Amino acid sequence: MTIVASGAEPPSATPGRGVGPLLRAWRERRRVSQLELALRADSSARHISFVETGRSRPSEEMVLRLAEHLEVPMRERNALLLAAGYAPRFPETPLDDPALEGVRAGLEQLIQGYEPYPALVVDGVYTVVAANRGIAMLLDGLPETLLAPPLNAMRLALHPEGLAPRILNLREWRGHLLHQMERQFALQRSPKLRELYDEVAAYPVPERAAEAEPAPGAPSFALPLRISHEGRTLSFVSSISTFNTPLDVTVAELAVETLLPADPATVKYLQASAP
Repeated sequence: MTIVASGAEPPSATPGRGVGPLLRAWRERRRVSQLELALRADSSARHISFVETGRSRPSEEMVLRLAEHLEVPMRERNALLLAAGYAPRFPETPLDDPALEGVRAGLEQLIQGYEPYPALVVDGVYTVVAANRGIAMLLDGLPETLLAPPLNAMRLALHPEGLAPRILNLREWRGHLLHQMERQFALQRSPKLRELYDEVAAYPVPERAAEAEPAPGAPSFALPLRISHEGRTLSFVSSISTFNTPLDVTVAELAVETLLPADPATVKYLQASAP
C-alpha cells in the first residue's frame, strides 16, 4: 500500500496556561521527586519548586532539559514550550511532504522487503499509513466499511466484523492490545488515543466455549497472534520498532510492526502463497 498522510493532533497545552503545573504533572506521572529531577537536570530542588509554582520562569533550555529527563513525548515538549511562552522547537511535517520523501521511501522499502511476511506502519493513534501485501492477505474478505481510508489497526483487529472472529486466541490478544494502549496513556496525553481506546474496548467479544489450544511447538517466549486464514491456522509473534533519534513530531510517532512467523507451517504457507 502507498504511504498516506495522517491527521495531526494539536499540542495539548496553550500559551498563557503556565508551564509549571504541566511540568509538575509530568514529574508526578513519572513518579520522580523534585530533588531527583533536580539532580538529573543539574539544578536544585528549590528551583524546580519555583518553576512548578510559577515563581520562576524557566529558560527555553531548562524546559527542554526537564522534558528530556522526564521522557516527555516530542509533541508534548512543544506544548510545554508554548506554555512557557516560547515557540515550538520540533516541526510536525505532514508525511506526504517532500521533506519526508526519504522517510517514506525507507519505510516502503523496509516493509516490502519483509514480504511475504506481514508488516505495517502506524502513527500515534494507530492509523495505518503503510502496509505490505502480507497485511493485505490477512485483511482479505473484510467488509469495505472497515477497509475504507483511513484504516485503523486497532479497529481492524478488534472490530466484531474485522479480524476478531478470525483470531483464535482473541481474549488473550485483545487483552494485550488494550494493555498496550493503556501503557501509552502513561507516556502521553492524547484525547484521540483515549477516544479510540474507549471505542475498541467496548466492542463485544464473540462468545466461545474456550480459547483454542496452542499448536505444538508454539513459542513460549512471547504471546503469539493465532489467526485463521482460509482454513489454516497462522501463528505470528509481533515486533514493534520506532525511530531512535527523531527530530520531527510526525516521525517520532511512527511505528513499524512486523509479524514474524511463529512456526514452520506458517513460514511454509506464506512462502508458498507469495506472488
